[in-house]
Amino acid sequence: MQTLMQWLHVETRTEFLWVMFGFGAQLMFTGRFLVQWIASERARQSVMPVAFWYFSLAGGAMLLAYAIYRLDPVFILGQSLGVFIYARNLWLIHAQARDND
Repeated sequence: MQTLMQWLHVETRTEFLWVMFGFGAQLMFTGRFLVQWIASERARQSVMPVAFWYFSLAGGAMLLAYAIYRLDPVFILGQSLGVFIYARNLWLIHAQARDND
């Protein structure tokens, strides 16, 4: 465990847990591309399924939390904008679904 912590450049268990959270966030964020790719392959055209936006929002929010913990202003700014865009896309999708009902 100590070697892993040294490799990750962390000194405390809390820092280690945050780095693991950051890796989990990045995996969540990357999962959206798998969702999009599978949906496009099935449709034989480029599509953006609703799950893409949920993965984007979850991964983006998790990465934002990690960036805030690490106090990285560039990362915080970038993820803040992304989280807003993902949430807005979901809002528009659900508003359109309500209008169509």
